[in-house]
Amino acid sequence: MIPRSLLFVPGDSEKKLAKGLGSGADLLILDLEDSVAQEKLPLARGMVREFLQAHPDRSKQELWVRVNPLATPLALPDLAGVVPGGPDGIMLPKPDSGADIALLGHYLSAFESAAGLPIGRIKTMPVATETAKAMFALGTYVGASERLTMMTWGAEDIAAVVGASANRGPDGSYDPLFELARTLCLAGAAAAGVAPIDTVYTNFRDSTGLEEESRRVRRAGYLGKIAIHPDQVPVINRAFTPSDEEVAHAERIIAAFAANPGAGTIGLDGKMIDMPHFKQSQKIMEAAVRLGVRPAPKA
Repeated sequence: MIPRSLLFVPGDSEKKLAKGLGSGADLLILDLEDSVAQEKLPLARGMVREFLQAHPDRSKQELWVRVNPLATPLALPDLAGVVPGGPDGIMLPKPDSGADIALLGHYLSAFESAAGLPIGRIKTMPVATETAKAMFALGTYVGASERLTMMTWGAEDIAAVVGASANRGPDGSYDPLFELARTLCLAGAAAAGVAPIDTVYTNFRDSTGLEEESRRVRRAGYLGKIAIHPDQVPVINRAFTPSDEEVAHAERIIAAFAANPGAGTIGLDGKMIDMPHFKQSQKIMEAAVRLGVRPAPKA
């Protein structure tokens, strides 16, 4: 599953954990990092593990955990606490490069073995632009780990690192460094062959701005976006679901190539359509089938 919407849920809040289940998010990120005070981490680890164990059916909604950075002494206790619950994946904040994802994979293998889980079951996703070093290392995730399935980026921590007082301009658009981070994450994910996931939109009351940004990054190539509030989930899901018009146009392109086998370029509606358009149309149809917008083709 490639999620459209990924919702952060504090790992120490029973109420918010329960609310996340009914949010409609494709994936929940049970958080042990920013939203949990350090003195509450032992409690939160136990709550997250119990929540994972209580919800083993992940066919409709995956359950991931954001642990603390590997550079801190909190990461290994986080993993020891939650891996026995069998999370679908681990989000790793503040990695410097793909080497951190490789190291995380080794740790996960040990914890999976200790918990009696299949080795390699748990997937990983880095927040790949939160340190200054990381900005120069987006290409290092290629081949870093077979567990790697998604990459995302962050604009808040890197702002603090470089000393920026804000990361967006008066018009709401990101300043150059942060737009660069978004662009490099997209390219890094494509190079690694994994799904690119866009970062949070922090103004959770601004649904119009969220929808505009979601549609813009989807056009750029992002496949999903992280939410910080349940109210953001329907907006994100709608923006990352192919519209009827998109699906109909993709069907016409695919049909046109099927009617002209061997052709590298064809004409459609007065425009020249080539193989990149065909491949993009296939991706749209795959997403439409996965999300139930169109039925799966008959064998």
